Amino acid sequence: MSNGSATATHLTATEAATAARRASRPLATASLEARNKALAFIAAGLRERVSEILEANVADLESERAVGLTDALRDRLTLTGERVEAMAQGVEAVISLDDPVGEELEHRTIASGLDLRKVRVPLGVVAVIYEARPNVTVDCAALCIKSGNAIVLRGSSYAVNSNEALAAVVRDGIEKAGLPGDAVQVLNGSREELAELATLDGLIDLIIPRGGEGLKAVLKEVATVPVMYAASGNCHVYVDSDADLDMAREIIVNAKTSRPGVCNAAETLLVHEDVAAEFLAKALPELADAGVELVGDERTRQLAPEGVTVGEATADDWNNEFLALKLAVGVVDSVEDAIEHVNEHGSGHSEAIVTGSPDTTGQLFANSLDSAAVYINASTRFTDGFEFGMGAEIGISTQKLHARGPIGLRELTTTKYILLGEGQIRR
Repeated sequence: MSNGSATATHLTATEAATAARRASRPLATASLEARNKALAFIAAGLRERVSEILEANVADLESERAVGLTDALRDRLTLTGERVEAMAQGVEAVISLDDPVGEELEHRTIASGLDLRKVRVPLGVVAVIYEARPNVTVDCAALCIKSGNAIVLRGSSYAVNSNEALAAVVRDGIEKAGLPGDAVQVLNGSREELAELATLDGLIDLIIPRGGEGLKAVLKEVATVPVMYAASGNCHVYVDSDADLDMAREIIVNAKTSRPGVCNAAETLLVHEDVAAEFLAKALPELADAGVELVGDERTRQLAPEGVTVGEATADDWNNEFLALKLAVGVVDSVEDAIEHVNEHGSGHSEAIVTGSPDTTGQLFANSLDSAAVYINASTRFTDGFEFGMGAEIGISTQKLHARGPIGLRELTTTKYILLGEGQIRR
């Protein structure tokens, strides 16, 4: 068993994955009581060592690596006492969730007389690649521990001190519960590590990247390990012709401005032509007053009220995840046109419709979109494992195989068939 104070950042990706693989075996068979005990020690450790964690975070914020970060990225990198407490509460929320390991999905007797059970089992070793959000270190580790998986965390170089401080708390908590601390490994974010990690067949069972299309493209070039993409969120809000316009205005302002640097923030607003003049006259000034840079199509720019600047939207603007206070705005002729736009330009993350006809137009919109989450009369900002009652999440999967939407405990398991016989042989 490793010493919790020894950090894995001194190991190569191969060495870290090898240590995690060894640790994954006892963790996979550990009791629910032991796994929950580890999580309880982690939550307590976060509260006890908050000063140490914040000191490490200040070092990251003042580092040369952080020079030039956008306001949105600095916000994602920054930790406060309240955010550390939220991490601890998130870990406690995971404790309260049902155990996915051993969950019986099917039980029957087959023709041979064998008693067949299909059960959930841990994946083994999960690698998570993420950017400047230190809370991800704790969220992902907690979910993997609860689901019986070891984890290799490859965070951003911007957050190396914060991630190491948090991982030390996690490893100490695991070891206090009598489990192997090597089940959690942290790498320091170098590009060479990324390529090495992506090719560790036999050591890594699944890679989950949390990042934009650039990270996705890099991994597609080199990965030989299975990858479940928690990729970009080019999310849309569509305001239909019979929408409650006050509701619609509140939804788009929330979806765009509450936390613009996260993947479930809205990046595009589409408005039906029948209500565009009335809606944009109020919504655009409110968005502009909130500091949102607005770009739009020709009809939007013509309808923009005096004093509100709307730049010309480029072809790239409709496809981009801004992760900032910027919004593309377009006027469409129908819900069908809105659906076509979202399916062409969206990233498969989260979309919303505001409509007075939720059972008809709302369902048409929801059923026609190729996205992981669709909201009828609500903000896209709810696409989140905690909000969905899953505790924390590792990311939002925008692909279709294995898992889609928030990646929680059950999404970190696979299945196994266990068959009980009485000496049967196949003839």
